[in-house]
Amino acid sequence: MDILLHYTDEYIFDSIYSYLLPNPHIPNTRSSLSEELLYNKTNLNSDYSTSITYYPPPNNNNEITGSLLSRDNILRQGISIFTIALLGAYIMYFLFCSISYFFFYDKRLEYHPKFLKNQKLKEIKSSLIAAPIIDLITLPWFLGEVNGYSKLYENIEDFGWLYLIGSCLMFLLFTDLAIYWIHRIEHHPLIYKHIHKPHHKWIVPTPYAALAFHPLDGYAQSLPYHIFPFLFPLHKYAYLGLFVFVQFWTILIHDGDMISGHFLERYINSPAHHTLHHLYFTVNYGQYFTWADSFWDSYRSPEDKLDPIHASIENMKKKGLLDSNGKPIPKSNKKDL
Repeated sequence: MDILLHYTDEYIFDSIYSYLLPNPHIPNTRSSLSEELLYNKTNLNSDYSTSITYYPPPNNNNEITGSLLSRDNILRQGISIFTIALLGAYIMYFLFCSISYFFFYDKRLEYHPKFLKNQKLKEIKSSLIAAPIIDLITLPWFLGEVNGYSKLYENIEDFGWLYLIGSCLMFLLFTDLAIYWIHRIEHHPLIYKHIHKPHHKWIVPTPYAALAFHPLDGYAQSLPYHIFPFLFPLHKYAYLGLFVFVQFWTILIHDGDMISGHFLERYINSPAHHTLHHLYFTVNYGQYFTWADSFWDSYRSPEDKLDPIHASIENMKKKGLLDSNGKPIPKSNKKDL
């Protein structure tokens, strides 16, 4: 976050804060004496008397300009980070979700019997409401990173390339295991109905459901991403890249694709696995991998017969949108049905 904050301060926020909260004109105490005074010493006679002429600094530049809130002001940092995080979340949400929805999502799933009326708009509304609350309660972690309390580092030479690659893998394994247990605990009856149930309202989700959480649910499942760099050294740019990847992956597993039979499905938590999680609730809690589900007996393998598209097709046939072979019925023929 400090990388983003630095560049946004440099090109955006410095100007905004200076305009909204300008610094009053005060003497520039940072100027050196040579900038304040010009000495013209002339020996007038044998008693070495000296005359001194005073001149103002060039361009009369004896003021500090800028904002009352300096870059290291905690209030300014909080406002700036919140703004960056929220706008970044919205941009990634609409960009990645829209790409997934318009290019990959099988829109026949919207005819599934358990697909809610106006569900896509409800998912978007839920996401837009949750995002600022999640960002607000996440703010202390971001402030800790910016003010140097984490183990984020900038120079690759500090730990080397081998550690850089290894730390990225560690990040994925650490967050996958932590999210598995956070997610599974959220399914406990005492917690589920209060926090996690709103996300499971989307039994047949679209990609826009990726961030449609109760705010405390979204915050809890994001905690491992913020905790990791406070426990283990992680390169700043790697962390930024991993953070974007996390958002992308969360959207990816909500695209409803039930590709089955690929050998990687036994190891990678794919959209097929997460589709089954939304359908059957108590299976496939993992985020990236399936090993935790396999080890703790919550794994369910994707199978073609479990694909919700079958129920969608049957419902479309009942509505006269598809013929008995599952092919679209031309509009001119629908009037005859």
